[in-house]
Amino acid sequence: MKKGSIFLKNALTLSVVSVLMRGLAVSFHAYVNRKIGPESMGLFTLVMSVYAFAVTLALSSVNLGAVRLTSERAAKLEEARADAASWRSAMRRVIRAVSLYSLFFGTASGALLFCTSKLIAARLLGDMRTVSSLRVLALSLPAISLSSALSGYFTGLRKAGKNAIASITEQLVKIAVTSTALMFVVPDNVESACLAVVGGSALAEAWTLILHLFLYLTDSKRPGGVKAGKTAIKTNATFSECVGIALPAAVGAYARQGLTTLEHLAIPKGLIKSGLTQETALSQYGLLQGIAFPLVMFPYAVIHSFTSLLVPEMAECHALGDTERMRAMTRRVYRYSALFSVAACGVFVNYARELGMMIYDSGDAARYTLLLGALVPFMYLDTAVDALLKGMGEQVYSMKVNIADAASGLILVILLTPMMGIYGYLLTIWLCEVGNLAASIHRLGRVTGVGIRDALPYYVRPLGAAAVLSIAHLILLDAIPPLVSMIAFLALYALLTLGLPEKRISTDRLRNREPAA
Repeated sequence: MKKGSIFLKNALTLSVVSVLMRGLAVSFHAYVNRKIGPESMGLFTLVMSVYAFAVTLALSSVNLGAVRLTSERAAKLEEARADAASWRSAMRRVIRAVSLYSLFFGTASGALLFCTSKLIAARLLGDMRTVSSLRVLALSLPAISLSSALSGYFTGLRKAGKNAIASITEQLVKIAVTSTALMFVVPDNVESACLAVVGGSALAEAWTLILHLFLYLTDSKRPGGVKAGKTAIKTNATFSECVGIALPAAVGAYARQGLTTLEHLAIPKGLIKSGLTQETALSQYGLLQGIAFPLVMFPYAVIHSFTSLLVPEMAECHALGDTERMRAMTRRVYRYSALFSVAACGVFVNYARELGMMIYDSGDAARYTLLLGALVPFMYLDTAVDALLKGMGEQVYSMKVNIADAASGLILVILLTPMMGIYGYLLTIWLCEVGNLAASIHRLGRVTGVGIRDALPYYVRPLGAAAVLSIAHLILLDAIPPLVSMIAFLALYALLTLGLPEKRISTDRLRNREPAA
């Protein structure tokens, strides 16, 4: 099977699974939100903001290290027509290196979170009801780290199906355990409700690790569709190599997530300074993080599926010096990001309240969903560009951009939230996201020669189609049921953007152009 076909098959597999999983997650989130209420959801979100930093420390970008080491070794082994024994030896060395890395950081971060849970609850969260939840989450960190390493290994071998199986079962286990636990929660007991939700997540992570280990032990140690040759060659992968790839990205992730955690902790405090009570501040924060963000990030499942596979593809091109293929992939990323993200943006902007009512039985977060939905084209493209840069070994630059982004976010939240309330936080998200994308796409243009001037033309037709359909929606707002209207919007958008011939951009012009600034 050709590599392009394998990539498409894996991308479609991951997309279908990701959409299914995201759909289950959003539906489950809606159930949890109704079950425990906005105050408990706000407290749970605060716990998860601290946990997110602990997870970042536990992972330490091991997935990137595993993807890069696996895909680079696989490219060389395939080119040399290596025999089965060489493949098995090489992959075992990769797994040994990334497992040592993941276990070190996973165990250290788990111990740190467990031992400091009371201090974090008292000093950072200001609520001692979170101690038990933090300790339960701490126990899951070694499993999360090792599971991420194995997931990166499968991604590097282009075996999306195995990661898809793990994702599906993890989500199902989490839903089953959490739903069962919530049945025994006393109404209005915020601490127990929060503990039930995090306990389900922790047990699901343990299950995922067990399944990943089984899938690795039964794996052929070769990419799908690649047959073993007859050449015996030796390749090595060391702990230090994994450190060299993963740690620069991890340092950036530490700084970014640490600053982001402080930012999230500052939001309720800023809302209280703006004149809200603690309960109202947590409720508003819970609406934004518990309803608006999950809605806006639902289509992201498709983009994430493709971008996760871009890293090994770009790593292979970079290892083989295939610059033309890197440029072609970059142009395709621009085109499909534009088509997909503008469609999602149009739906969120035009149907924010309807989506909230259909999924959460609440329209309270409609304004938040609309404002975040308008940012979707920037958010999704930024994710894709970041994946391209990481695949080409530009993780140090991404680290610097992400640190600057997170630091700016923290400063803006502290300054704007007391003055503007929750809209100060929304403005912060906009400013930081646009700035992050500008810096990342500037770098991508310098590295590949395919920069912002090449990306903009791909957005002209999608934006035009979305604008026309938005005007039509305003005119016929009350004439068509919301679900029918949304389906019609997407169908007509597809017809306007894909049904007409696309003006091709000359590859010769792009090939001869100097790298874009």
